[in-house]
Amino acid sequence: MWTPATRRQHSRTGLRYASDLTDDEWRILEPLLPAAPGRGRRRAWPLREIANAIFYVLRAGCTWRLLPDSFPPWRTVYRWFVRLRDGGVFEAINHHLVMLDRERAGREASPTAAVIDSQSVKTTESGGPRGYDAGKKINGRKRHAMVDTDGRGLTLDNHPANIQDRDGAPPLMRASRCRWPFVRLAFMDSGYAGDRVANATTIPVAIVRKPNKPKNQVGFAVHARRWVVERFFAWIGRNRRLAKDFEATIASANAFLYAASVIILLRRVARSV
Repeated sequence: MWTPATRRQHSRTGLRYASDLTDDEWRILEPLLPAAPGRGRRRAWPLREIANAIFYVLRAGCTWRLLPDSFPPWRTVYRWFVRLRDGGVFEAINHHLVMLDRERAGREASPTAAVIDSQSVKTTESGGPRGYDAGKKINGRKRHAMVDTDGRGLTLDNHPANIQDRDGAPPLMRASRCRWPFVRLAFMDSGYAGDRVANATTIPVAIVRKPNKPKNQVGFAVHARRWVVERFFAWIGRNRRLAKDFEATIASANAFLYAASVIILLRRVARSV
């Protein structure tokens, strides 16, 4: 519920751009980014400005070349994005912040239950792997997400939209075992039913089926457990770079998904400091 107190808490007035990091957010993020080398040429641009520029592109949905002049040169920002992407830094930061936020909420750092679902999105002429999702009538990619029972993004992945959910979930589940080994139960919808998903890993699968629709139901109805994934997709959908999948590579698409999750968690943790 929005109150004057919560509005002040979430307000980003006073920043150059609403996507910029506050001092509290930067204090949390700075130790998680690559440290400056002890020798060689010094960095020409502060890493905080690089992070601000990447988050600006994600939030505003602009291309790298359209970065405002108040940021470092777009080639420098893009080079840093590629470095963080290829080094798995966005995923590592997300992993750390998930544990921080769970402990802040009084829960164990590593989750024991997860929820999995997918979202089909259109791609553009930028190219890259894509496919046609006949169910959603979308030519593009699927974003597969594993979240905890509060909706924090745990493991995120992109693949062509013509890959069915029951084929896309096993790689996601296997990838999650490295960082989230204590997950003992995964909730999914009926699209994941079958031995292919159930036998993909040692994680037991619970299929949450759609309840019978009441005669007086109008509009959207919340489904038990499954709704937290839909809420996660709604949260990251506030970033215009994710309105479609503009990326030419799956690696860049995954990096932006993790960056969007990092923004959510970073602001949440910083407000509690």
